[in-house]
Amino acid sequence: MADSRPAQDVLPKDSIRLGLTAADKWDAIAQCGALLTEIGAVEPGYPQTMLERERSVSTYIGEGVAIPHGTDAARALVRHTALGVLQFPGGVDWDTGTPVRVCVAIAARGEEHVAVLSALAEVLLDAERAELLRGTTSVDTVHELLGSVRKGAGA
Repeated sequence: MADSRPAQDVLPKDSIRLGLTAADKWDAIAQCGALLTEIGAVEPGYPQTMLERERSVSTYIGEGVAIPHGTDAARALVRHTALGVLQFPGGVDWDTGTPVRVCVAIAARGEEHVAVLSALAEVLLDAERAELLRGTTSVDTVHELLGSVRKGAGA
């Protein structure tokens, strides 16, 4: 059955946080989970599944970007598809040799995350846009850069 709620922006400006610091990747993932909880996208148990996912498979995707998300079983804890962008300008050690400067926290119901990941890949494949995402101090710039991601989730 289709969701009767009006379509919503999966990346509202209030889910973009810039200039953050994290002690390590576990702290960064905890911040991602807290943001998804704060914006009402997930049930309180979801952040723990994000840590479980990272313990089994790294969410690092390259270009200084990680995409923390919950386990497949955790989809039942997702209230609505949403993204959070957390920028760590000083970098976070992700055990990859390349520090992570941007985390895109993902909460997706069903298979919606596939469209989100595809749209994010488009941004990261463009070196100029990827660097802007990692270094900007403007929420509006991030919101614009990831416009295709916001549309790509199409709930």
